[in-house]
Amino acid sequence: MSQKSNGLRITVFEPKYQKQVEHLVIPIQTVEFGYDTSVDRQPDLQDVAGYFLKGKSNFWIALHEDTVIGTIGIVDIGNHQAVVKKMFVSSEFRGPEPGVARMLMNTSKQWCIENGMFDVMLGTTERMLAAQRFYEKHGFNEVALDDLPQTFPVVHGIDKVFYRCQLDPSANQIEPSPTNTRCF
Repeated sequence: MSQKSNGLRITVFEPKYQKQVEHLVIPIQTVEFGYDTSVDRQPDLQDVAGYFLKGKSNFWIALHEDTVIGTIGIVDIGNHQAVVKKMFVSSEFRGPEPGVARMLMNTSKQWCIENGMFDVMLGTTERMLAAQRFYEKHGFNEVALDDLPQTFPVVHGIDKVFYRCQLDPSANQIEPSPTNTRCF
């Protein structure tokens, strides 16, 4: 599955992009948001293919001229439920135009619908306020950790804010609406 727009391309992760993914994510986590972390502390980042490319889980990258500028992963946790992980976009490509985050999110939601995962959740940090606004704009509602299933993979010390949405299995294509209150 590949989606193109404005010279950008969303495609399923390939191992040849492993280092580029690391070089995108780690500076956002450490420099931009001040977290003390590394690739070695994140098994899902250390081996993207091994962690995400199995079963109904998946991982996509946004490319601009073969350079990774965004990422998003989906982890199947069973019971028709999925978790969004590792959603990051390079600062130069954030915002409604060119819409990299929107394209990544829509790609992952479509994958979830096509693979029977209609309950989508995520955890984030309280520092990522723009990300929280993005999730809310795209149909996610803030929930308490206690409202998530036991199988939800909490990143301890990082995940403090949690979101959830229900996808509509009859939706043919995902596209956010300013008035929607559900994911779709």
